[in-house]
Amino acid sequence: MVYRLVSDLEEKIGHYCGVVGLFSQEETNIPETLFFPLFSLQHRGQESCGIAYKKGKEIVAYKDLGMVSTVLNKYLQERKLSKIGIGHVRYSTQGGNRIENVQPLVVNCNKGAIALAHNGNILNSAKLKEELFQEGSIFQTTSDTELILHLLSRTPEKHFLTALTTTLHRLQGAYSIVMIWNDSLIGIRDPMGFRPLYIGRKGPLYVLASETCALDILRVEEYRSVKPGELILIQDGGTESIQFASPTQRRQCIFELIYFSRPDSFVFDVSVHQARKLMGAALAKQDRESPNFSADIVVPVPDSGTSAALGYAEESNMPFELGLARNHYTGRSFIMPTTNERELVVRMKLHPIREALKGKRVVLVDDSLVRGTTSTILVRMIREAGAKEVHLRLSSPELRWPCFFGIDIPTRKELISNHYTPTEIASLIGADSVRFLEISNLKSCVEDPLSYCYACFNGEYPYPIEKERLQDGLPNCRC
Repeated sequence: MVYRLVSDLEEKIGHYCGVVGLFSQEETNIPETLFFPLFSLQHRGQESCGIAYKKGKEIVAYKDLGMVSTVLNKYLQERKLSKIGIGHVRYSTQGGNRIENVQPLVVNCNKGAIALAHNGNILNSAKLKEELFQEGSIFQTTSDTELILHLLSRTPEKHFLTALTTTLHRLQGAYSIVMIWNDSLIGIRDPMGFRPLYIGRKGPLYVLASETCALDILRVEEYRSVKPGELILIQDGGTESIQFASPTQRRQCIFELIYFSRPDSFVFDVSVHQARKLMGAALAKQDRESPNFSADIVVPVPDSGTSAALGYAEESNMPFELGLARNHYTGRSFIMPTTNERELVVRMKLHPIREALKGKRVVLVDDSLVRGTTSTILVRMIREAGAKEVHLRLSSPELRWPCFFGIDIPTRKELISNHYTPTEIASLIGADSVRFLEISNLKSCVEDPLSYCYACFNGEYPYPIEKERLQDGLPNCRC
């Protein structure tokens, strides 16, 4: 019997990576300091992690498969003084959870000593890789990060920043990058700004990070977003901002606000918790327009639906109730081969609180619906706990399209909303009703809604996508 490991509930879609960069004007224990913001970004990738830092004239890397606390605790027994370091947490996709794919990647090339970590997905990676392969490049990983380094080393420009910006202009897609180059720290965000990246400073310490929760752990209070198309160079003399590309259109990933980012973070200069509360409130307004709908309590699917459920409860004047308890100590779980065994996996993580649910008409709030597997089990568990009715509400629109910009969304064939209406889904999963947040209402929850990407909902991609990639197989996503 073969069991397949998964990092979270089967229903959830996966994010790709989180990055951190540090530059201190005074020598400090950089590996130890990196530990804390990386630990704060653990939700962005649980398969592997790594750090790289300057040790004298060399760049030293330490990385492995596993969680931040497991991997880095083994490395933090001694003080390791440095001024520059970067770190990375990774969620593996079809490239596999292989040690050679763990970041940061470190190289010595004609452009100097470089360490690079990357969050996102390069859309035109297959074309660029084939071009490099024909020119004689040898690839040791399946990640887009190595591709960026190959392009950089082969760029004919001698001046490093010119070579780097030339390389960036060849890339299509999503990338937030932290990089060590010689004695400098560099942060880069792609021209459309798909993935978040922040820069902050506390005294002599500069910090680059995917989310502000990683700045908060270091008590960094002075920070801002790296702008789309901006390159930030940090050296002993201070920082320099280079706008290497004009952001003609922003396409920030709306799923950062719906699900991926930590609720205590700001991303895209928006409070994640407040944005999710607005989405929940918008769901409640939709239900208020349904003349025959009523319920007794609002219950979140922890932890992904908690903020939206609070917003729903406040808007509907309905009691918020913790009807599901989550076990945070289950570690990695298994997808079992039978239905009963798969249900056991869900029960290991989530379990109903009977006294809260008994005799109640329940609004169950979660962030999204992918295949419907876990929702079926949750609805049955809540009914068995005594609930009279179960109404599933999702704080995102229906997922219909794959993502090519850094999110692990299954093929169109696997997405339940491509096959069934909400009414049919309700029947399939055993719920009394299912309702998604409408795209127009989702857009009302954010300022400047045109600056976000909604392609996974409506198929309107900011770059042209080949028909074959839309219909067949997993998207080519590799950070």
